[in-house]
Amino acid sequence: MNKIKLLIVDDHRILVDGLKKLFENSETVQLIGVAYSGKECRAFLRNEQPDVILLDINLPDASGIDLCKEIKKQNPPIKIVALTSFNEYAIVRQMIENGASGYVVKNAMPEEIILSVETVMDNEIFLCEEIDLLMHKRNADPVWLTPREKELLKWIVDGLTNHEIAEKMFLGVETINSYRKNLLVKLGAKNTAVLVRMALKEKLV
Repeated sequence: MNKIKLLIVDDHRILVDGLKKLFENSETVQLIGVAYSGKECRAFLRNEQPDVILLDINLPDASGIDLCKEIKKQNPPIKIVALTSFNEYAIVRQMIENGASGYVVKNAMPEEIILSVETVMDNEIFLCEEIDLLMHKRNADPVWLTPREKELLKWIVDGLTNHEIAEKMFLGVETINSYRKNLLVKLGAKNTAVLVRMALKEKLV
């Protein structure tokens, strides 16, 4: 099995050194580069294509939130996991809306950090335990879905792929991907299986 190619973008060198050691011993992930700024990240991506980027939100020369959107626009296949000390609902939402597939706080367990990389590579959303609890707390209120979100949820429950849903809804696959991520965050679901269970249990479709 090919290892997942990982790029770390973070300006905290002590943290980066710890992450390097963590991934050195990983059987599933290969660290192919480190960038300490937005500028270094852009330069790296001109020559190499990682599978996953662990991206700090607070960089010295860039907002990780904006950089996430920029990277996904230019390199849609790259998966992005936000690695940050921020644990605010609005920031999590914004990162997911800008294309991130995962969100991990810097004091997360090492196993969670490795799992986040593996999970997003499988096209699933990953929220570390602390963020998962935060989103569930926020989502304890009654869920209100737009008509379009309800339609999307119905097709997901019916087992359609993103490509099939895109055709049914006359939208692009990337748009469906984005809607799907928002739906996961809105309902506080970790992955599609949980989303389907919630939809049926809460009679959302």
